[in-house]
Amino acid sequence: MTALLRYQAALLLRSQRWLPPFILYAAFLAISVQGGQPVLDSLGYTAAALLPVAAWLVRICVTNEPPAARTCVAAAAGPGRAHLACLLVALTASSALGTAAVLAVTWISDPASVGGRVRVPRLDAGAAGILAALACALLGTAVGALTNWPLLRSPGRAVPTMLLAALLVLVVAGSPAQAAVQGLVTGSQSGHVPVPLLPLAGAALVAAASLALACALTTRRSP
Repeated sequence: MTALLRYQAALLLRSQRWLPPFILYAAFLAISVQGGQPVLDSLGYTAAALLPVAAWLVRICVTNEPPAARTCVAAAAGPGRAHLACLLVALTASSALGTAAVLAVTWISDPASVGGRVRVPRLDAGAAGILAALACALLGTAVGALTNWPLLRSPGRAVPTMLLAALLVLVVAGSPAQAAVQGLVTGSQSGHVPVPLLPLAGAALVAAASLALACALTTRRSP
């Protein structure tokens, strides 16, 4: 499995297809997050914007190889394991991006509630932001796994479905991503730092089930 992960990571880096989602994410944060804003509000934006980026990275990873190369890798390592490597590399990339963004945003933001009434511990806020970002990365990976190959093959259907699903996961009540982001925004009003462990656990369960389903279908469908 380690060799497959290295192979997929090398494909992702060399393709440079990761640049558009990374640049778009950085541009969104540059516009939406300004130095001196309440830290928890800024971390909410940071986590929420990561979800569609994670789904986009999944699409990049599962479509990086030509069909012939994918068939060869699947024959050598097994189609399920090969597909799982793609999904895990995308999850790792989005998690690393989100963690770096959270650290930067925590550093430049004001460690206070809205209006500056209550001081917010910067370290606690950063930890909560990382947990929320990981929850969004997990759910973005789940969205990408369920809206791309092998479930949806046509880009004309896969891309709009992926974008719509990412939006719904962010706004629908009961979603772990919505709960994690809303917790940060609500905490910014009172100055209370949330600990989004429950949303993270829910996101991990959803992601595990989604990845298992996608990998199981990969073994039954040819590239």
